[in-house]
Amino acid sequence: MSHVVIAIDGPAASGKSSVARALAHAFGFAYVNTGAMYRAATWYVLSKDVDPADAARVGAALDAAKIECGLDAARESTIRLDGVDPTPHLRDAAINRHVSAVSTVARVRERLVAEQRAFAECDNVVMEGRDIGSAVFPQTPYKFYIDASPEVRARRRSAQGENDSIAARDSIDSSRRNSPLMIAADAQVIDSSKLTIEGVVGEIIGRLKLKNFPLPPTARLTRS
Repeated sequence: MSHVVIAIDGPAASGKSSVARALAHAFGFAYVNTGAMYRAATWYVLSKDVDPADAARVGAALDAAKIECGLDAARESTIRLDGVDPTPHLRDAAINRHVSAVSTVARVRERLVAEQRAFAECDNVVMEGRDIGSAVFPQTPYKFYIDASPEVRARRRSAQGENDSIAARDSIDSSRRNSPLMIAADAQVIDSSKLTIEGVVGEIIGRLKLKNFPLPPTARLTRS
C-alpha cells in the first residue's frame, strides 16, 4: 500500500457511497466505488448470456474480459470492459437482481480486488464497498463502517427508484463464502440514520483527527 487508504464499508443504502465521494472530494483524494466494479462485472456477464448462478462460467467470462480501470476528470473511479463503459446500465433491474450472485464468485473477486489495490499504488484513495477494511486493505488504520436502520435504508433504496429487498441483499452479502460483508474488528461504526451526508463526513473527519490523521490543509466539506 503505497498511499493513504480510507476504507468505507457498509450495507446497501447505508449512505456509504455519498459519504465516501464527499470525503474524497474534501481531501482531494481519489474516490473508488467498488460496488460499481461488481455491477460492471455483472453487466458483462449478462451481456455474454452467462447464467449468473454458474460460478465457473462467470469466472471464465470475466477472465476473458479486458478490464481497464482509471480515474475521470473528477478523480472518481471508472471501469471499461472490452473497451465498453457500462455506466448507463449499472442500475438496471437485471443488475440489481444478479450483482450479489456474481459478487460471490471467487475469481470475480480476485480480479477486481487486484484492480482495487492498484489504485492505492498510484494515489491516496477513499474506497467504499463491503469488504474494503476486512479484505481489500486490512492493513489500513483508517476504517469506517457506515450503517443505518433497515427502515431508513429501505426508504433510501425506494427513493433511488430501486425495489430490491434490502433484507435479501444483506443475507446474500453477509453469508457469501468469499469476503462477506462484515465489520472489521478495528473499524469505527457510524449510524447514518439521522445524519446528513455532511454530518457523517464531519464525524469521520473528527475521528480521523483523534487518530492523528494528517488532514490535507485544503480539506473542506462539499455537498455530494
